[in-house]
Amino acid sequence: MADRTAILLLAHGTPDALDEIPEYLRNITGGRPLPEAVVEEIRHRYSLIGRSPLTALTLEQGRLLADELGMPVYVGMRNWKPYIRDVVAQMREDGIERLVAICLAPQNSRTSVGLYRKALLNAADGLKIEFIEGWADHPLLADAFAERLRAVYDPFSSAVGAPVPVLFTAHSVPCRTIQTVVPADGPPVSPAAQDPDPYAVEAKRTAGSVADRVPGVSNWYFAFQSQGMSGGPWIGPTVEDTLTALHNEGVLKLVIQPIGFLCDHVEILYDIDIGFQEFAKNLGLELRRPESLNASPLLIAALADISRKGLARLEKQ
Repeated sequence: MADRTAILLLAHGTPDALDEIPEYLRNITGGRPLPEAVVEEIRHRYSLIGRSPLTALTLEQGRLLADELGMPVYVGMRNWKPYIRDVVAQMREDGIERLVAICLAPQNSRTSVGLYRKALLNAADGLKIEFIEGWADHPLLADAFAERLRAVYDPFSSAVGAPVPVLFTAHSVPCRTIQTVVPADGPPVSPAAQDPDPYAVEAKRTAGSVADRVPGVSNWYFAFQSQGMSGGPWIGPTVEDTLTALHNEGVLKLVIQPIGFLCDHVEILYDIDIGFQEFAKNLGLELRRPESLNASPLLIAALADISRKGLARLEKQ
């Protein structure tokens, strides 16, 4: 069965050109139209970074993982090409009958992991699947982020002459999505009958694990970034409010590291490198960001370990 088994990496997806952004946003909202001003703002952000490298970087991560494992690794996107449904169809054509699915969103949330799972199950009927719910606590994931953090934190703190505070971030999600379960095959479950969404707890736990691995990092904070512009409350605190509070406490130097993203894309290249940098500069605060994981060997090692353990469970099904 080895030649009929594969790994499937699942990611968010991103448009390849500015004129694809309206369709891409409709995919994200399930067809619900967004105000034109929101569409134009997102188009503007993409224009400032040229294009998001998310798809190319994710495909590269898949190639590196395939080399490490010596087996096929496919990449499917939920909101853009290559769509999960199309990739699963290709897997069927290739004779794949069993797969281990890994979301490239380590912290489990109904907003992300739950929707990836639903999209996969809708497309993969008849295939045997081992779906990885989350891997926020994987030690090699923390090692990978810590390696990137040390490369910026150590020289920055040395130049300042004192430990520099660190602000960890993860993508915010709408409050409603962590308050209500919407099963794939039924009506929402009442809040009293459900477990809390683990996302916020897992994100902060990843941050703590990274901080523990970098000597000197004891003064660290956490915030949620990239809140949506389509209305409704999103979980916080926001990065902007946190930067303002830290500045008011006398902080002038700060390292910011997103620990919910595994590669560069618009939430990093625009939100952090342009938006938050400008916000911090206006406060008189110097902000530095470590390199994203991208093709980090430690990240690939983490994915390989998760894959092998998933394959072992798949054998027992």
